[in-house]
Amino acid sequence: GRGHRVTDPALTRALAGREALIARLADLIACPSVSVEPGAEAGMEAARTQFEGFLAGAGFANIRRLQGGGHPAIAAEWMGADGTPTLLVYGHYDVQPADPLDQWTTAPFEAAVRDGRIYGRGAADDKGPLLVALSALAAVLAEDGRLPVNIRILIEGEEELGSRTLEQILHLHKAQLACDAVLSADGARWRADLPTLNMATRGIGTLEFSVRTAAKDLHSGRYGGVVPNALHVLSGMLAALHDGDGRITIPGFYEGLADPAPELRAELAAIPFDAADWLAETGAEPIGEAGFTTLERLWLRPCLDVNGVTGGYAGPGSKTVIPAEAHAKLSLRLVHGQDPDRIRQALIEHLHRLSPPCATLSVTADSAWTAATEVPRDHPLLAAARKALLRTTGQNPVLVRIGASLPICDIVRRVLGCDVVMFSFATADENFHAPDEFFRLSAIDEGLAAWIALLRELETGQGLAGQ
Repeated sequence: GRGHRVTDPALTRALAGREALIARLADLIACPSVSVEPGAEAGMEAARTQFEGFLAGAGFANIRRLQGGGHPAIAAEWMGADGTPTLLVYGHYDVQPADPLDQWTTAPFEAAVRDGRIYGRGAADDKGPLLVALSALAAVLAEDGRLPVNIRILIEGEEELGSRTLEQILHLHKAQLACDAVLSADGARWRADLPTLNMATRGIGTLEFSVRTAAKDLHSGRYGGVVPNALHVLSGMLAALHDGDGRITIPGFYEGLADPAPELRAELAAIPFDAADWLAETGAEPIGEAGFTTLERLWLRPCLDVNGVTGGYAGPGSKTVIPAEAHAKLSLRLVHGQDPDRIRQALIEHLHRLSPPCATLSVTADSAWTAATEVPRDHPLLAAARKALLRTTGQNPVLVRIGASLPICDIVRRVLGCDVVMFSFATADENFHAPDEFFRLSAIDEGLAAWIALLRELETGQGLAGQ
């Protein structure tokens, strides 16, 4: 039984360093490494220096900064396991802005421990989970004098900016980052009450557009009823992006998308999940594409959302204008089988079709679009991660998907040609990107145990190489 297993000496060592790990996490939280803020360079530099110091102390070599035109990434490696595969361990040192500051119980960049949790910006996304991963590697290296496989490390500085120069970094430093698979300390566990492994993500694309109907805003008394109103035009266009059944009206949008296989639908239906309870917390009613369950809509089907609309006058009191210009922000989540470039083109063409002759349409911003990704079920790294979680939790983890998007998964597949398995010990309810972000202290013990168990699986397993 589990009770009789001799504890791994590397885990004993890692757990003995738990207080030091918490202190180090507090030091990292104190670095305001907000990649989106131009004034945050000092905080970014402080976080880089701390991670570099930790990697050097742990015995990693060739620690360097990789430039791609934005905030640099940190790379390091231990390549002493000749004849074994190479695993790239990924995380990021940048964090989201702390606003709104008045909604934090304690200062966002001062770690506070209370009720078995450590609070602070970046605690869960991604400094805590990344430090757990690196500490597990350090403990095995210190205990055994070696690692079971070659390990490369990549700590990105622009994840919160949509990994905008990651592709360039991977292209420029492809030889130094070559690997058989990627294990990510970013992402999150779906729920605190169920051991899970994420095996798929949706892709993403965002687009902003404007419609103009006149040279300037006009008086609604003098011109009402005789000139077009940009907000009316925009509202009609946005309403026309879905039909009455919740389906997206972009021509060819669903082309190549098969209905989910019966066995996949059965697998999702078997996951312990109460959609009504889950939605009750949001205060919203369930809606969506007809013929699909909540989890199927979230994980297997695409969606399009209007994220914001501006135009006209929205200040106090009334101002009777006919807006000359209106603006909308859209985001799409894409699924397996949808080509982001083709969807983007089809969306732009559709908007031009929906725009009436009285309006001029312009696409004003357009982000990098990334595809959905899925790790093959028989991938050796996924199998090793499953065994590690079974060994450390006593439960077979449930394979789940993420409705959100992690651009790294698509970028790594395209540039390095390998799969990304997520192995973060943050949990989805830990206020990522929100006030009072926290990381459960119990996740430190669980994460150290699982990362070390995973390294042991790789020692005895069939290597990492994909198909």
